[in-house]
Amino acid sequence: MALTKNQKRLRIKSRIRKVVSGTESRPRLAVFRSNKEIYAQVVDDVTGKTISAASSRDKDISSAKGTKTEIAALVGKAVAEKALKAGVETISFDRGGYQYHGRVKSLAEGAREGGLKF
Repeated sequence: MALTKNQKRLRIKSRIRKVVSGTESRPRLAVFRSNKEIYAQVVDDVTGKTISAASSRDKDISSAKGTKTEIAALVGKAVAEKALKAGVETISFDRGGYQYHGRVKSLAEGAREGGLKF
């Protein structure tokens, strides 16, 4: 039986999560992409706490005009800004089973511009 697109993504995601884990010194930047929105959060997997989060549904970002890719870059900058305020400089990037392309790549580049290192 053929796997659906989402089932394939979840398999890839589980393979990635075997390797990528967030610690207090180097938390994980997790990305979730829906058809309309994009979400990012910086997570410490040891304690199970979210350090910072941003999404395209935030008031300042949702009012911005542009393509989904441009908005993803704004989300990356916003999550980087919040993470830097919380004292995080280096992270591990978790693409969540999505290809490093388009909106996911744009979010990562936005986070790098915002000051995160990965």
